[in-house]
Amino acid sequence: MLNRRSLIAAAAALVMSAGAAAAQDWKAKYPELVFAVIPAENGSGVTDRYQPLMDYLTKQLGTKVTLRVANDYAAVIEGQRAGNIHMAYYGPSSFARALMTGAKIDAFAIEVNADGTKGYHSVLYVKADSPYKSIEDLKGKNLCLVDPNSTSGNNVPRFALNKMGLKPDDFFGKVVYAGSHENAVIGVQQGTCDAAFNWWNDENESNLRRMERKGMAKYGDFRIIFKSDQIVNSPYAYLSDLPADLKAKIRDAFFSIEKNDKAAFDKIYEGKSQLWQPIDNESYVGIIELNKFVDELRKKKS
Repeated sequence: MLNRRSLIAAAAALVMSAGAAAAQDWKAKYPELVFAVIPAENGSGVTDRYQPLMDYLTKQLGTKVTLRVANDYAAVIEGQRAGNIHMAYYGPSSFARALMTGAKIDAFAIEVNADGTKGYHSVLYVKADSPYKSIEDLKGKNLCLVDPNSTSGNNVPRFALNKMGLKPDDFFGKVVYAGSHENAVIGVQQGTCDAAFNWWNDENESNLRRMERKGMAKYGDFRIIFKSDQIVNSPYAYLSDLPADLKAKIRDAFFSIEKNDKAAFDKIYEGKSQLWQPIDNESYVGIIELNKFVDELRKKKS
């Protein structure tokens, strides 16, 4: 005869069994998960920085997680829109662009700076020994941008220049998309460009500081002549239609990385960031508006 206690135990067993079956279902459907990263730096740097996270996620999720280093920002957007990329690290504008073009994705984690802030800046670098003191001094000179979907390397600069009454393609001698933040700096370093926009958190952390740590550039060889207002930090996003229990496991893996594999986290940020925090799509509404503004500027140009 069944009593109340045995009924409760039986029900609990059924729930656990159903949960285990659901996990097996999504593992059968997703024998591999693809994680893509926008090319904020060159390919080898992205791989070196993110492969430990892939190994960690593979262990935590119990299914293989493969890193995809994209050739450009658009490749990440298109991959998630097509459902071929399950998780991705974006810049704010590329994430907003993905939403604007119909990608069914949800931001779930945001980068946090060493001081606890959740924002960064777009800065304009020139060589330290150059005569340029302001943007106005660069009339007729060559400018390196990063990528059409880069926040600090294109959209914020175009917004700022428009506020100054400047049309980049008319004001500068040439405007070049370098393809990555590193390439933009190298453009100035080698004289291809007289100035380059880039991301910058503070004096202690930026793309240029990372390049210096890798022996690719010297921070003191460059000077900042423009700094934007703060931009909301970059998000990590997954496909909205992933199984709920898989998304929960992804979130848990991200937010428990400090106790489970802090070395993998520190490899990404070289110990220069605090742990990720939860975020949602609403936090990027302002970036969608920025993208729309830049789109309108392009339409006026054409």
